[in-house]
Amino acid sequence: MSSDELDIKPEELLEFDYDPPKKDWMDPSVAFRMGTYCYSSAPKNVEYLGMPNPREWQPTEKDWKLPENWKEIIYEGMRDRLSKYRSFQVFMDICVRCGACADKCHFFIGSGDPKNMPVLRAELLRSVYRNDFTAAGKVLGKLAGGRELTEEVIKEWFYYFYQCTECRRCSVFCPYGIDTAEITMMGRELLNLLGLNITWALEPVANCHRTGNHLGIQPHTFKDSLEFFQEDIEDITGIKVDLPINKKGADILFVVPSGDYFADPGTFTLMGYMMLFHELGLNYTWSAYASEGGNFGLFNSHELIKRLNAKIYLEAKRLGVKWILGGECGHMWRVVNQYMDTMNGPADFLEEPVSPITGTKFENAKSTKMVHITEFTSDLIRNNKLKLDPSRNDNLRVTFHDSCNPARAMGILEEPRYVLKNVVNHFYEMPENTIREQTYCCAGGAGLGTDENMEMRMRGGFPRGNALRHVQEKHDVNRLACICAIDRATLIPLADYWAPGVEVTGVHELVANALVMKGEKEREVDMRGEPLNEMEGDEDV
Repeated sequence: MSSDELDIKPEELLEFDYDPPKKDWMDPSVAFRMGTYCYSSAPKNVEYLGMPNPREWQPTEKDWKLPENWKEIIYEGMRDRLSKYRSFQVFMDICVRCGACADKCHFFIGSGDPKNMPVLRAELLRSVYRNDFTAAGKVLGKLAGGRELTEEVIKEWFYYFYQCTECRRCSVFCPYGIDTAEITMMGRELLNLLGLNITWALEPVANCHRTGNHLGIQPHTFKDSLEFFQEDIEDITGIKVDLPINKKGADILFVVPSGDYFADPGTFTLMGYMMLFHELGLNYTWSAYASEGGNFGLFNSHELIKRLNAKIYLEAKRLGVKWILGGECGHMWRVVNQYMDTMNGPADFLEEPVSPITGTKFENAKSTKMVHITEFTSDLIRNNKLKLDPSRNDNLRVTFHDSCNPARAMGILEEPRYVLKNVVNHFYEMPENTIREQTYCCAGGAGLGTDENMEMRMRGGFPRGNALRHVQEKHDVNRLACICAIDRATLIPLADYWAPGVEVTGVHELVANALVMKGEKEREVDMRGEPLNEMEGDEDV
């Protein structure tokens, strides 16, 4: 199902108001209506990962086939996590319900459902905590904001914790610094204890365990894919680029999200990496075994984050590289920047990253030993190491979507913009309160980018779509750039729905178009095989 197949027109989708419903917020009843929820995970994936209660079930069924002692499991799970994660205890205790986050969630803005206000979504879990884990709640119950744990509450958790993309926009505005994404993660971890998980969050994890990437692509197929792109690059440029795979003793291990070698437009971005590294003569390698930088463990549990992320460090050690370079991915960078060193480090066998081309020391990566590709490329441009012809992108009028995890979890804000402004002549920003730290989510991350969830995705995508339509109407923007593989997939139906005519691109696709390579033939087409047209327009803004 694409956004084109969604029966509801955009103007009809917005026919709601923000008036609070008449029913008490403590009423847990929810209606699982097609378009607003995700299918449950296949039992084979649950079983493969050694997770609890694998069985056939769907959210629309009355009987979810919970374990007989399901309530005891949840209480024990909460008890364990409250003792293990100090932040969880703090976030449960310190919220004063000031409402600063209330209107910051894209799903609330696009649906008007108050339980998609971050403060109230957190209350769904916090109310059970108050009821059973605080003295006031044990005595006063509902008067203290406590709620009894019932099967209906569990169903409510499932519905709303899988309507949160863990984008953390709400956390930017919280005066106490509560990270609501961490609360969603705790809620999902507890649901996992009962075998309540969704296909697109768990199946990629199972695939990654088997083959090293979320899509289940075997090592030989990974190699074949890269060789196919190598041929495409030769057709476009006349140059056969180097393709080192599993090369021991290389300086750098390069890791990308599997979406970049699986489907357009990520494939065009991947070809950009290959061209860039060849032009530099970079001593690097791909790995056919750590063929995934993304980490869907982030959408399930801390344990799965650790298990998936281990392969990158282990492969870096096996190949004997000096440091790791990562491609344009979203959740890879939240995991790398916030979890990797604690969970899988320290990576003392690697060196502090230093660019072999410019000599720049990436001090921010001193601990993780991993550098973001836009940091690497922007440093090359600053040091005049690339010959670029931005006029090759003159048929494109570009805006930039700050992907949630690189922007808010890592602070990658200026580097992609610096790169873009050096490879395109027509760049325009979306409104200030929709970009950088305040960027709106694609509404399809955290495992929610499924077809059956399309209505909710388009509702949640409204704030980004509205900002995109603004620059489309004002500046004739026709290309939306981003540095996240999930964005490159989920922003396509979003743009088709809210701003038809805007296409999605990775930053390094545009770098590839502009890159003047030594010995290249006359370039007639871009990475998509479309003519390199020139177009007069405004200057950079």
